Amino acid sequence: MELLKQKIREVGVILSDEVIKLDAILNHAVDPALTTAMGREFARLYRDENVTKILTIESSGIPIAFAAAQELNVPLVFARRKKSLNTETETYCERVPSFTKGIVTDIMVSKEFLDEKDRVVLIDDFIANGDAARGLIRIIRRSGATLLGLGVAVEKSFQAGGRTIRESGIRVESLAKIASLAGGEIRFE
Repeated sequence: MELLKQKIREVGVILSDEVIKLDAILNHAVDPALTTAMGREFARLYRDENVTKILTIESSGIPIAFAAAQELNVPLVFARRKKSLNTETETYCERVPSFTKGIVTDIMVSKEFLDEKDRVVLIDDFIANGDAARGLIRIIRRSGATLLGLGVAVEKSFQAGGRTIRESGIRVESLAKIASLAGGEIRFE
């Protein structure tokens, strides 16, 4: 998606050969026009799959997932990272490490919002090592729902996440694939 690549070039801050900061458009602030365009693109890619739910993980995936869900006219469900006092006791829960945060967290989805009748597309902002996506995939499988694929705004293709998920037979659609951040330069596939 050329618009996304252009925005990444404009606002991306390379912190190392493995980390790019995209706070201005994905992780701290939201560019509504770009987010809407990304949602439309994911909807176009999955429109013929009879999607019944979009699933993401809080918090940075929510705006893009919302835009896709709105375009497809289906509910959005997001995995929560922390249990609150009113969290359902009947949840699917997985422990996942975060590459950028350097921590391990529990993610959970209420059994009320995901079951065997659902046809689900995962949407997320980034994929690096793929740990969060694999956690959500395990939740979907435990629920009995059908996983149609994964939509990722930005894939760091020099890391194994997207590749290993594809190798497991899951469809992965990435709107921008960063091949390298070496030498302080963003190179796309």
